[in-house]
Amino acid sequence: MALLSPQLQRFLSAKLTRDSASRSPPRAAAAAAAARPRSRCCSAIAIDGPSSLAEASGVRWGYASVQGPREEMEDGVVVRPDGLDGFSFAAVFDGHGGFSSAKFLRDELFKECVMYLQGGLVLSKQDTNSIQEALRGAFANADAKLVNWLETTEEEDESGSTATAIFLGSDKVFIAHVGDSRVVLSRSGKTEVLTNPHRPYGNSKVSLNEIRRIREAGGWVSNGRICGDISVSRAFGDIRYKTKKKEMLQKGVEEGRWSEKFISRIQFNGDLVIASPDIYQVVLGSDAEFIVLASDGLWDYMNSSDAIEFVRNQLRQHGDVQLASEALAEAALDRRSQDNITIVIADLGRTDWRNLPVQRPNAVYEFGQAFATVGLVSLGIWMSSLLS
Repeated sequence: MALLSPQLQRFLSAKLTRDSASRSPPRAAAAAAAARPRSRCCSAIAIDGPSSLAEASGVRWGYASVQGPREEMEDGVVVRPDGLDGFSFAAVFDGHGGFSSAKFLRDELFKECVMYLQGGLVLSKQDTNSIQEALRGAFANADAKLVNWLETTEEEDESGSTATAIFLGSDKVFIAHVGDSRVVLSRSGKTEVLTNPHRPYGNSKVSLNEIRRIREAGGWVSNGRICGDISVSRAFGDIRYKTKKKEMLQKGVEEGRWSEKFISRIQFNGDLVIASPDIYQVVLGSDAEFIVLASDGLWDYMNSSDAIEFVRNQLRQHGDVQLASEALAEAALDRRSQDNITIVIADLGRTDWRNLPVQRPNAVYEFGQAFATVGLVSLGIWMSSLLS
C-alpha cells in the first residue's frame, strides 16, 4: 500500500481493500515503484494496486482502489490475465450495505464463469448465443449461492453488490454487466461508452425499462430509489428485495416508513432487484487503445470523455498503465468524489504512446466556438442596455 503523500500516514487505520481472486504477485520492482513521484491528492486516502500486469498478447493491466471519505471500503476487484483459453478476465464489484456480498463475488464469480464458459472454450468459439447463455447462467448461479449464504449466515446481512466483468480477447471484448459501474473504450482518442447503468431513475431507455420491470414485479420507485431505499436496480444479494420482501415490508411498518394499510395493497410478482446481466460484444481494431472499467465513484464525478482524455495524457507522458490508474483515482478525489473508487485499465498494446502525435485542435470548431461565445456576450450586453 502506497500513500499518496506523507501527510496521509495518520489515515492508515482506515484500511483500504484491494483484492484479487488470483492474489496477484507483488510488485517486481517495489523499490523503483516507491521512488516514483506521486501526483498531488487532496484527500487523505491510500491507493493500492499492482505493478502493471502483462500477458502474452501485449495487454497491460493496471488497477487501483480508493476508499474515499466513506467509513468502509465496499468495492472489490479481480484481474486475471489468463485462465480462459486466451481471454483475460477483469471485474469490479461495488458493494452496498456492507462488504460481504462484494467479497463473496470477488472470490466466487470468476469460478462460476470458468465453469459455465468451459474454461474459455465457449468464448473461443465466439458463438454469441452460447456466450450469452453461459454468462447468464454463471451470474444466476453466483447470485443463488450468495442469496443462500446471506440467508443462512448467523448475523443478519442485507448487503448487495453490483458486478461488471469484461472478457478480453485479441479482437473482441465481451462484457457482462449488472449495476451502475461503467466500461469505456478509447478508440484513437474517441470515447465509446460500452455499458448503461441499471438505475431506477432518469429518462434513458434502460432506466425506463428498469422502472417498468420493478412496478410489474409489485414494487415502487420513490425519489429514484426502489421502495424509497436502494438506488441501483440490478445487483447480487440484496435479499430484502428477493426472498425477504415481506419481511422488508413489515420492517418498514415498524420503522414508520409506511402503514399496515399500505402494505396490505402490495402484491409482489417477482424480485425487485435482479442479477441478470446485460451482455455486450464489441469488436476491437487497430484503433482500439485502452479500456477503462470503474465503479460509479469515478463516473459520478467525471464524465467518460474526460476520463479517456486524462488516461490518454497519462500514457503519453509515461506509458505506465498502473500509474495512470492511480492518477485517475486521485483525479476523482480531487473532484470531491464521496464514494469508494475502483478502477481497472487495460492498455491493449496497440499504441506507441511515446511517439503518439500530438492531437491538433480543430481550427474550424475552435473558431465556431469563439464566434458563438462572442455572439452570446454581445447579445447579453445589448439586452442589458435595453433593460437599463
